[in-house]
Amino acid sequence: MSATDHFPSDAAGLPEASSPDVVELADGAEFELRIAPVAKRLGDATVRMLGYNGSIPGPTLKVREGSTIVVHAENRGDSEATVHWHGLRLENQYDGTHQTQRPMAVGERFTAHVSFPDPGVYWYHPHIREDYGQEMGLYGNCLVEPADPDYWPPAHRELTVTLDDILLEDGRVAPFSRTETNYAAMGRFGDVLLINGQTQLSLTAKLGEVVRFYLTNTANTRVFNVALPGARMKLVGGDSGHVEHERFVDNAVLAPSERVVIDALFDRSGALTLEHHTPDRVYPLAAIEVGADRAEPSLDEPFEVLRTNADMTAVRESISSYLEAEPDKTLAFLAEMDMAAPEGDGPVVYTCPMHLEVVSDEPGHCPHCGMKLLPSQLVAEAGGEQSHDHGHGHDHAAAGGIEWEDDMVDVNRLTTPANMHWKLIDRETGAENTAIDWRFRVGDRVKIRLLNEMAGDHPMHHPFHVHGAGRFLILSRDGAVEENLVWKDTVLVRTGETVDILLDVTNAGLWMAHCHIAEHHESGMMFSFRVDE
Repeated sequence: MSATDHFPSDAAGLPEASSPDVVELADGAEFELRIAPVAKRLGDATVRMLGYNGSIPGPTLKVREGSTIVVHAENRGDSEATVHWHGLRLENQYDGTHQTQRPMAVGERFTAHVSFPDPGVYWYHPHIREDYGQEMGLYGNCLVEPADPDYWPPAHRELTVTLDDILLEDGRVAPFSRTETNYAAMGRFGDVLLINGQTQLSLTAKLGEVVRFYLTNTANTRVFNVALPGARMKLVGGDSGHVEHERFVDNAVLAPSERVVIDALFDRSGALTLEHHTPDRVYPLAAIEVGADRAEPSLDEPFEVLRTNADMTAVRESISSYLEAEPDKTLAFLAEMDMAAPEGDGPVVYTCPMHLEVVSDEPGHCPHCGMKLLPSQLVAEAGGEQSHDHGHGHDHAAAGGIEWEDDMVDVNRLTTPANMHWKLIDRETGAENTAIDWRFRVGDRVKIRLLNEMAGDHPMHHPFHVHGAGRFLILSRDGAVEENLVWKDTVLVRTGETVDILLDVTNAGLWMAHCHIAEHHESGMMFSFRVDE
């Protein structure tokens, strides 16, 4: 790519990125949100990124359940933009997609009336060239305080935490084409992990303190598995509110765009580390120093109490008839690759880019991972090696149906929407992606079966996201009934998995549904559906 083909990367002369503010906003308040480039220090490198109001992450907007605020967004970035309010059931015209508003050109503004009907943690991010904007730092949280003061168990304090990664090359963010998404097969995995926009985050806690962590995965494609050895963790919430049954947990898995609410009890002093665990590696995320001073005051309810939330129990009773019912809609996830051998003489030999030992004279699929075998000449020209840091390929069973790393970095870099076709397929009609034509009415409950099929050219996990037409419940995974309900807007569908969800339709308009791996979405793995009053 020439300099004119890709987005700018020079950080010279830009203001230094700041830490995010927490902005408390009353019902009816107005807020200015500005997209603009910043210089960000990442380890030894200073790189050009984009921030909301000069910070990465953007400011955390703290509001009350049931409130509406007015956000005046201004685009001083690199290209046309929208701001999508992820997970919020708001008026359709303010959803922040190219279908619901005219995108803001550079220098333009857009005013949105943003409503917060549900407690919990949500976030905002771009919805045009999401692969670029999110990678460059455009993400921020919305924290919605519940109207019921007893909604959450007691905690001494709360922290919003964004989990991200970024890909650096030669001291700059790896280049992005202005015209075409790359890394379309696996998504763009970063080589530097970021927590709250930082490569190294240090936190403190008091002995006996209970801290509520609102975790949000803002990465383009990486799944995070968060653990905190040495402290006790309790799962209390998810995407859109509290869980049916609080549980003690050792870890929490978050796919891109998912949120998890964890209460942590620091019951011994000393140094702890918040970590990301994969089957092959442990990544440090944040250092936490627990002091000897005891947290005050004592909480009204012991940490050992595990609540069962009556509202979610009532929801379970109301959906029992849907568990055995046939789905109303069935949606399959599938990939087609079209990567030809470079021109030249000689026979074509095929290999798996994730398992180079698999070689064949005939096209086919890898027996280990199901990946389409590609011409060996193409793999060799791309670099011919898997990621040195993370082993050599994997099988999906051992990895729990999740691609934890990019095991075909060089080939992945070459994949674009021209040669990598990600598909959502309506199994009733055969319609694919934007040709899917679903229509619902406000008040409908729609059972949707999600099939992550192994028959495609590149089986992998997908975080499936539904915009603010409503919210959904996970009914079952591979036929096993979900034991702990929580309202969701994104579900991780692992490789080969079948997931049944129940969409509770509440808001009229034209709404998107798509894979939240940013490069898959930009490659066309999305559709829109209509909801009538």
